[in-house]
Amino acid sequence: MEYRYLGHSGLKVSALTLGTMTFGGKDKFSKLGNLGVKDARDIIQLCVDNGINLIDTANIYSFGRAEEIIGEALDGKRPGDLLISSKARMPMGDGPNDEGFSKYHLIRECEKSLKRLRTDVIDIYYIHQWDGITPVEEMLEALQLLIRQGKIRYPGCSNFSGWHIMKALGISREENLPRFVTQQIHYTIEAREAEYELLPIAVDQGVGVLAWSPLAGGLLTGKYTRDKKPGGGTRVSEGWTEPPIRDEERLWNIVDVLIEIAEDHNVSAAQVSLAWLLSRPGIASVVMGGRKKEQIEDNIGAASLELSDDELKKLNDVSKIPLLYPYWHQAMFAKRRFSEADKALFGSGNFEEEERG
Repeated sequence: MEYRYLGHSGLKVSALTLGTMTFGGKDKFSKLGNLGVKDARDIIQLCVDNGINLIDTANIYSFGRAEEIIGEALDGKRPGDLLISSKARMPMGDGPNDEGFSKYHLIRECEKSLKRLRTDVIDIYYIHQWDGITPVEEMLEALQLLIRQGKIRYPGCSNFSGWHIMKALGISREENLPRFVTQQIHYTIEAREAEYELLPIAVDQGVGVLAWSPLAGGLLTGKYTRDKKPGGGTRVSEGWTEPPIRDEERLWNIVDVLIEIAEDHNVSAAQVSLAWLLSRPGIASVVMGGRKKEQIEDNIGAASLELSDDELKKLNDVSKIPLLYPYWHQAMFAKRRFSEADKALFGSGNFEEEERG
């Protein structure tokens, strides 16, 4: 297993992270999975045995039940250097202070998560979505207090836009408040919008990326093709809308190439999808999950899969995204002075310099 630094921090995380949205199955989360303590314990042990050192969860996953299952499965013990990340901000009730990133909500939810997880500290704590009403200073002060109390170690954000992250980083610097070292975002070979802003920020500002739902809810595993669409019992058929697929023909073109390369390596298309993500700039870890132990075992193989430059080019070409403004203008006039952060977008098959002259 490869270990990578988490942004501009000294913490190393495994290239693959165990995601736990399939733990619990409470209410709407039953569409994703309903793994209980026994299955969770087996999967966690499988991951630990293969060098994975990070388990990711959130208070909103099955409304606390996923955290409870992790706590019960680990029974208050951390095998090896196992790390735990969790999140808060999403609505956890109907009360006026049951969502957002106010001090009241974040501190209360962190303390509840600690109890459910049966641990004294959460290693990485994410602000789980933007709150445009609460001052960013208040959110960062809450994180500062939790760090000083020893309840969390590293702060991060999840599903922020580029300007949201940069605003928070600017306030952190100006007010000497905790700084995000990581962002957890949706990023796949089919959904590459993060390359416009979020990956360049990762490279330039050292806010390391954890990519969630890297297989697009199973659509990038090779199990489904243009001739074999998802049927009953899948996330898609049951109405789970993450991620949205805006161009179905493009999706199946990508899957065709994934399957072609997978067959050449005698591995699954899922492994190729994950390996492509691990080749991307700014990626610290990829958050994988599943309903079955066999899915996790297969995904783990991606950590040792090496794709050739030609294979990466094929994957980049079939999945490239259009250059929106101001990027097409930058491609015309700024290409000679691109930084490594710029290349997270322009060096990813989205722009061919030789075509521009």
